[in-house]
Amino acid sequence: MKFSKNRLTNRQILSDPVLFLAFGFGSGLAGRAPGTFGTLAALPLYWLLIQGSTWFYIGVTLLVCLAGIGICGSAAKRLGVHDHPGIVWDEIAGYLITMIWAPFSWQAVITGFLLFRLFDILKPWPISYIDSAVEGGWGIMLDDVLAGLGAAAVLFLMQF
Repeated sequence: MKFSKNRLTNRQILSDPVLFLAFGFGSGLAGRAPGTFGTLAALPLYWLLIQGSTWFYIGVTLLVCLAGIGICGSAAKRLGVHDHPGIVWDEIAGYLITMIWAPFSWQAVITGFLLFRLFDILKPWPISYIDSAVEGGWGIMLDDVLAGLGAAAVLFLMQF
């Protein structure tokens, strides 16, 4: 399967470290709903992070977000498409943000997943504005960071 204006193959994407990360360890190669598969790819990382302290979780989540600016921006340039659907590093970051204040329970994991996907797909204002107005790695990451914050707020108010 060929991706993007630059006609990269799955093999090229999986063998390039930046594209491999941008494509969520390969989850963004899903033929349908790559954002959902990218969010699913966040679950093992979430599970690992909750084994540590809250500060460790927050620190790694911040690092994922900041690194995502460069990772997603570089991937978009290589693909020749701004916010290519296969770039799902931002979904991983968004889900980690969603779960930042939630005490662990399987109900919270599933509800957080659904809330994040809802915010990411519907893009309520100001997420929709950011999605259309901000370019490059910042733009790719920022709408999902905001979707994660919105989902986190709702999840927090639900008090799992």
